[in-house]
Parts: sequence; C-alpha cells; structure tokens
Amino acid sequence: MSDSTHSVTLLTRNGCGMCDVALEQLRVICADYGIAPSTVDVDEAAATDPALRAEFGDRLPVVLLDGREHSYLDVDEPRLRADLSR
Repeated sequence: MSDSTHSVTLLTRNGCGMCDVALEQLRVICADYGIAPSTVDVDEAAATDPALRAEFGDRLPVVLLDGREHSYLDVDEPRLRADLSR
C-alpha cells in the first residue's frame, strides 16, 4: 500500500448494473492504495451541474482519476494501477 494523494471517482446512475460492477472493481483496486473511491450520480448532480450529465451521461460508468476522465464503460485496471502508483 502506498500513501496516495490521488482521488478516484465513479460517475454513475441509479439502476446501472455496469456501474455497480465498476464500483466493486474500484473498491478492490483502490484499497491497495489506501483510497476509498467516491461516486457521483450524474442524474442527481444535474440539479446543480447539468454539464456533468451532458458530457458523461451517455457513456456510464466513467472513472475519474484526480478529476480527469480515466476510463469509461470498463475499469482499465492495469492502467489505473500504473497511474495510482505514480
């Protein structure tokens, strides 16, 4: 485990089965780096940030690393682990 300053966020939507799978993958991966992934429901966030749903809502789940898009639809585990190790 490393002392990471990274943040991992999963953009999701209620009822999204792929999002549920991605969150479980992220929990396992992030635990190795001492990180707890956060989630943002793009439909709920649209009340205050409609641009978020407009940009990402049609290709969920989306993984954000340090606030920037890292992968979507699937968790790119090898790439995420490499990036979290930096």
